[in-house]
Amino acid sequence: MRKQQSMTHLARLGAVATVLVLSACASPDQAPATADVAVSRNAVENAVSAGAAELAPAEITAAREKMVRANQALAARDYKMARELAIQAQADAKLAQSKAVSTKATTASTRLNDDLRVLREEVDRANNQ
Repeated sequence: MRKQQSMTHLARLGAVATVLVLSACASPDQAPATADVAVSRNAVENAVSAGAAELAPAEITAAREKMVRANQALAARDYKMARELAIQAQADAKLAQSKAVSTKATTASTRLNDDLRVLREEVDRANNQ
């Protein structure tokens, strides 16, 4: 009886090991594709947080569209396409974020220059009195 339990236990372990090996071999691109989609999703969220929806709408729209397509490819188990689209979406999102940050910096710089101009004018006026 004990020998039969040992054999059953070994058979179960063998079956589990086989399933693990087959699942690992069946989709070697699944993990990288899933990770790339997650990273790209985060990049899109960061770009939106930086104001890309208002300041770089074309770029963030392109990133979002590619994310949708990447998720569709992931669901269809087309891991290569999902990965490619996720990488493109990430690049579009980073561009959108950079444009948004640049626009904000330019606006802040312009405001600062305007404030400095006004301050200089007030100092000049005070000195001329």
